[in-house]
Amino acid sequence: MQKLSIIIPAFNEEKSIEKAIREVYDVQYPVFVQEDIEVVVVNDCSTDNTLELLQNLKKQYPGLIIICNEQNMGKGASVRRGYGMATGDFLFVQDADLELSPSDIPRMLDAMKELNVEFVNGSRYMPGVLRPLSTYRRYLVNRLFTFFVSVLIDVKLTDMACGHKLIHRNLLDKISLKENNFGFEAELLLKALRIKKNNIVEIPVKYAPRTINEGKKIRAIDGIKIFIAVLKYGIFRKN
Repeated sequence: MQKLSIIIPAFNEEKSIEKAIREVYDVQYPVFVQEDIEVVVVNDCSTDNTLELLQNLKKQYPGLIIICNEQNMGKGASVRRGYGMATGDFLFVQDADLELSPSDIPRMLDAMKELNVEFVNGSRYMPGVLRPLSTYRRYLVNRLFTFFVSVLIDVKLTDMACGHKLIHRNLLDKISLKENNFGFEAELLLKALRIKKNNIVEIPVKYAPRTINEGKKIRAIDGIKIFIAVLKYGIFRKN
């Protein structure tokens, strides 16, 4: 039996955090992990009621691990801290905003097991799942970044920036992560596939995009940071 750790970075997610935690615990996981699920939430110095809601949820789910950043560190830093606390053989990132559904986790675990790979990347653009369309500009920018990453690692990807990423402990332990913000996804992919190219599979995932007014965190400046991360770890090969 192997263990699954689910890392949930959260910043000002009082509208969705309770539903996200409950959905994560309600998922029917594959038999090889279903008896050992660890949920690690990293509260990134939220200024709303996120922490209070998490503390109430811990009464219902005693195994829930809550980590609090003393200052706002960013998604990459929060995931990295979660990785450091997690003890699982499989490590999965679940965004607290529920744009991506925890119901996709079992298929990603099954794909990792069946294909004997150490990285499974979710894709919001592969066919096979019904989903509403996101804004065209955001789609276009992501496709551009994904193209650059695909060329740099010589592996065809469709969605570099998707938050649903499942990595095996054996691979994660070989990677030193540095990015604090949204460049984390590009860094993780580039460093992981530099170690071994044919070590990834993409799975289509459900996607319910939010708008800025609904609480979406990523901004235009984050796109620049992601592009810098692609250059840093893809072209200049920073460790």
